Amino acid sequence: MELFTLAVSTLLIALTFFLLRRTSADSRLPPGSFGWPILGESVEFLFGKPEKFVGDRMKKYSPDIFKTKILGEKTAVICGPAGHKFLFSNEQKLFTVFRPHPMQHLFRSYKPKSAELADPAPPSSKTTDETKAIRQPGFLKPEALMRYLVGMDLITQKQLHIHCAGKEVVEFYPLSKTITLTIACQFFLGINNPERIARLVKNFDDVTVGMHCIMLNLPGTIFYRGNKAAAALRKELIAVIKEKKEAMAKGGPLHDILSHMIVASDPSGKSMPEPEIADKMMGLLTAGYSTVATTMTFLMKYLGLNPDIYERVRAEQLAIAATKKEGVPLDWEDMGKMKYSWNVICETMRMVPPLQGTFREVIEEFTYAGYTIPKGWKVYWTVSTTSMNPQYFKDPERFNPSRYDEGEAPPPYTYVPFGGGLRMCPGKEYARISILAFVHNVVKNYRWEVVDPNEQVEGDMMPEPQKGLPVRLYQH
Repeated sequence: MELFTLAVSTLLIALTFFLLRRTSADSRLPPGSFGWPILGESVEFLFGKPEKFVGDRMKKYSPDIFKTKILGEKTAVICGPAGHKFLFSNEQKLFTVFRPHPMQHLFRSYKPKSAELADPAPPSSKTTDETKAIRQPGFLKPEALMRYLVGMDLITQKQLHIHCAGKEVVEFYPLSKTITLTIACQFFLGINNPERIARLVKNFDDVTVGMHCIMLNLPGTIFYRGNKAAAALRKELIAVIKEKKEAMAKGGPLHDILSHMIVASDPSGKSMPEPEIADKMMGLLTAGYSTVATTMTFLMKYLGLNPDIYERVRAEQLAIAATKKEGVPLDWEDMGKMKYSWNVICETMRMVPPLQGTFREVIEEFTYAGYTIPKGWKVYWTVSTTSMNPQYFKDPERFNPSRYDEGEAPPPYTYVPFGGGLRMCPGKEYARISILAFVHNVVKNYRWEVVDPNEQVEGDMMPEPQKGLPVRLYQH
C-alpha cells in the first residue's frame, strides 16, 4: 500500500512539473489563439480578408506580434515597420522561405512518390528555390531586362490594339491578364503565341487562388480546381520544354529563362528532369503574371477616377513620346523619365497590394517584443499592418501619388510591396518596366471612365474587381 501511494505521489509530482513547464513555456509565446482543432483560424484568414484578420488581432492582442494557426501551421504574425525590419534583417539567420502546403503540392509534383511517402512535407530549407534560376544568371537585372523592353512595349501595343480599338466598353482585368501572361511567356519561355497563351489564363487563375486555400481535394473546391489547373499547365509546359530542346538542338538562341533551366546542371552534372523544370516555370509564370495584372487593373481604376492625376501622367508620357520618332519603341532611358508615373504605380500598390504577404519558417528560436517563437513555427508578414495606417501615411484612404516625392517619402519599412532584405522580390524591376510600358501606351492612346466606381474588390490573398473593371474608352 505504501509502495502504491509512493508511486501515485511520484506520478502527481511529475505531472505537476510537466504542466508547470508547459504553462511557463506557453506564457512566453505571443498572445493570440490557435482557433479550432485542425482548421485553426484558416477560414477567418482566407475568407475574412487577410488585412481585416490581421488588423482585428493587432487591436485585440498586440500591435507588435500575435500567434495564430493558419493553413495547418502554428504561426507568429509580426507587425509594423519594426517587425518588417526585424524580419528582413534576419533572413537565413532566423528565417528561411516557406511555401504553404497547398503551394508545395501544386508546384512539387516532380518529387518521386517514394520521397513523398518518406517526407510528405519537407522543410522549405531543403527544397530548391526556383528563383535561384533567375537570380544567379542575372535575368532580372537591368542590363538583362533592357533586351526585353522592346518586346514588352510591342506586345502591349499589339494587345491594346486587338482588344481596345473600336471598342466602347472594355473589361480591363481580363485584358491586363492577357497582356501580362503574353509578356511573361515570351520572357520566361521564349514563346510568342497569343492564342496558345490566352487559353491558359483560366488555369493560371485557378493555380493562383489555389496557392492559399484549405487543402480539401473534392470536386468543386478551390484546391481541387487548382490541382486540375496545375496538371493542365504542367502538361502544356512539358510540351513547350520538348519543343525548346528540339530548337536548341538545331542551334536555336538561349535568350530565355527556360533555355537556361534546360542546360543547367547540378555539381554532379545531372540536368533537371522535365517535370521539375515545368513546375519551376509554372511558379515563375504565376508570380510574374498575377501580381502585375492586378496592379495594371487597379491603376486603370484610379487613373479613371482621378482625371487630374491622369492628365499629369499623360503629359509625362507625351513628353517622352515627343522625343522619339514615330514607331520607335521605348528604351531604358525612357524608363528613368517616368518618375511621376512610377509614383502613381506605387500608390496603386499601397491602396490595393497585389500580394498581401508571405510566410517564413523559423530555423532558430528567437525572442521578439518580449515573446519567444520556437524553431519550426512559421512567421507571416503582411503589408497591411502599415500600408493603410495613418501613423505612417497621412490621409491613407486618399489616392495621392505625390506622397512619394522627395521630402514626403514614407518612413523606412512602412512601404514594402516587394518585401525586403535577402528575399526582396527578384521581379521588382521586371514588374516596374512592364507596368510602365503599359502606362505609356494606354494613356498615349486612350482616356476612359470607370463604369462602376463602387465596384467591389473580391479575393483573399489576390484581389480582383468583381466585374472585371469595365471602362468606357475614348480614343485620342
